[in-house]
Amino acid sequence: MARLALLSVSNKTGLIDLARKLVEEFEFDLISSGGTAQALKDAGLPVTKVSDYTGFPEILGGRVKTLHPRIHGGILARRDVPQDVTDLEHHQIRPIDLVVVNLYPFEQTIAKSGVTLAEAIEQIDIGGPAMLRASAKNYAHLTVLCNPSQYDAYLEELRQRGGEASLEFRQAAALQAFSHTASYDQAIATYLSNQEATTDLPQKLTLSGQQLQTLRYGENPHQPAAWYQTGTVQSGWAAATKLQGKELSYNNLVDLEAARRIIAEFNDSPAATIIKHTNPCGTALGNTLSEAYEKAFNADSVSAFGGIVALNRPIDASTATALTKVFLECVVAPGCEPEAQEILSAKSNLRVLLLPDLASGASQTVKAIAGGFLVQASDEVIEDSNQWQVVSEKQPTPDQLAELAFAWKVCKHVKSNAIVVSGDRTTLGVGAGQMNRVGSVKIALEQAGEEAKGTILASDGFFPFDDSVRTAAAAGIAAIVQPGGSLRDQDSIKAANELGLVMVFTGIRHFMH
Repeated sequence: MARLALLSVSNKTGLIDLARKLVEEFEFDLISSGGTAQALKDAGLPVTKVSDYTGFPEILGGRVKTLHPRIHGGILARRDVPQDVTDLEHHQIRPIDLVVVNLYPFEQTIAKSGVTLAEAIEQIDIGGPAMLRASAKNYAHLTVLCNPSQYDAYLEELRQRGGEASLEFRQAAALQAFSHTASYDQAIATYLSNQEATTDLPQKLTLSGQQLQTLRYGENPHQPAAWYQTGTVQSGWAAATKLQGKELSYNNLVDLEAARRIIAEFNDSPAATIIKHTNPCGTALGNTLSEAYEKAFNADSVSAFGGIVALNRPIDASTATALTKVFLECVVAPGCEPEAQEILSAKSNLRVLLLPDLASGASQTVKAIAGGFLVQASDEVIEDSNQWQVVSEKQPTPDQLAELAFAWKVCKHVKSNAIVVSGDRTTLGVGAGQMNRVGSVKIALEQAGEEAKGTILASDGFFPFDDSVRTAAAAGIAAIVQPGGSLRDQDSIKAANELGLVMVFTGIRHFMH
């Protein structure tokens, strides 16, 4: 008797070619359901509909098609267990040797704008996961394929092994099926969780991802690394277009994400940021994109060497010319003009990426710890500077308030303890990741030098003592923005008043460890 293959797929890529070779080259009989059966019939292939095979029609508008003992008995039967074989014979059930199933496009559906909950619910596959799990459980006796990328490898396996897939192949395919259903269920659970109007994190959280590519190594050459995409719908960096350049590294991607987070803060004016080791060495706004980049570069041209650049406007020829004057690792922007692309091509190793949606990031951040991981909501609070509290006697001018807002946005993305000195919507000094805030203040002020006079200082955390205020004033700082909230806030306020500084409290802290 010919072997039996069950084909029931949502994604019909490669279906007809696979089915034709199964029939003509390996003499399989085919059973199928719904649209898959129709596609096979239209291609002139012999196929038995599942409803004809089971003797039971599809019901509930197609919700129930393959949930039947003749299907699941044929999948789950152990060929080396006499009772299982007897049961198949008694109930006239054919053993199924190949199951090809992929699932309703749930993630593609919820990615569409305006999709309703009812529409999403209808794309929750029931029979598909049941068949995948049953087939994967019984991999000792059959093969399960859940992705069109597996089809050619399966056919080659049959050719190389006299028409039989090896146990090792079947086991690897089973693992892929279980991973697929786990990811699918996780996407559903995440979606339904997000339908609830709550800020609580879920009691159970599953992380899953599809490997996009292996990376040369991680942070250091002795650390293996890979890049994973969450879900089946490409988004974020997986959706970026790489115009040119070498393969992206682990450190490139980490720095690119840091750059994306900063540049997403600025929409109203052309903006540029240059990242080194996840911290900005220069961030600036300009009347044009090239002006913003030149200002960001000149903020710390030494550190900018080998940096990661993010721009919030499409790259034009003038900006492209400036980008080619120094060694950079990566540039990301929402677009690139043809003339600019030609200019950049002269730097063939420079990685140039297009990411049209620079603002969309992860809603949660995850950090691994021994025995588990930590999850928090991403720091995406939308702040209104009009709600900030001026706590000093001296009031900020409108321009100072705008500069305070710029420095505060950048400071949010600097490693704690974080200090940013800025003027003319340009970072002049950045103190990052120091063990005490005074140390960060000194680093930022030293970097700013004489340019600090009359400028702005932003701090991601409060000042528990007035020493940083006095250090800032001595360097010529005119205004300070900080969250406030220290038991000794009055000491800092008193020092600001004594020294003639503006001090503004935001009421929000932005630590980033």
